[in-house]
Amino acid sequence: MLGNDRHQLRSMFTEAWQRQQRGLPLDALQQVIVNIIALHPEYHGAVTDPDALEQDYNPETGETNPFLHMSMHIALHEQISTDRPTGITSCYKDLCTALGSDHEAEHAMMECLGEALWEAQRSHRMPDEAAYLGCIKKLLNEGIKPA
Repeated sequence: MLGNDRHQLRSMFTEAWQRQQRGLPLDALQQVIVNIIALHPEYHGAVTDPDALEQDYNPETGETNPFLHMSMHIALHEQISTDRPTGITSCYKDLCTALGSDHEAEHAMMECLGEALWEAQRSHRMPDEAAYLGCIKKLLNEGIKPA
């Protein structure tokens, strides 16, 4: 959806935020991006700092890549809206109920998404949708119970 060019991807975030701050019209994707940025005030500096477009973030030293984090939110929104993999929308709704927050449900699901993407990259194949959905279902079955 957004491509593989890191600078271009990050620019989409900064440009959408700038447009919103200036009160300019937003297209549908820009509105999604702005909504996600608004939920993450800790990343406002990254989307307003031109140097952040080229910054490397090192997870080994505890750094979170704000652009990756927000991109994962976008990926989850797409998955949930299309119910792909089949059943993810139902799991998401159950997590929302259990956690009391759409945003927290997405954060829980991100762990599974990150694992699925890492495994796919490591083994040079497409992500295993069944294993990914299984990981999300495991969240519900092992402690996070819908109310």
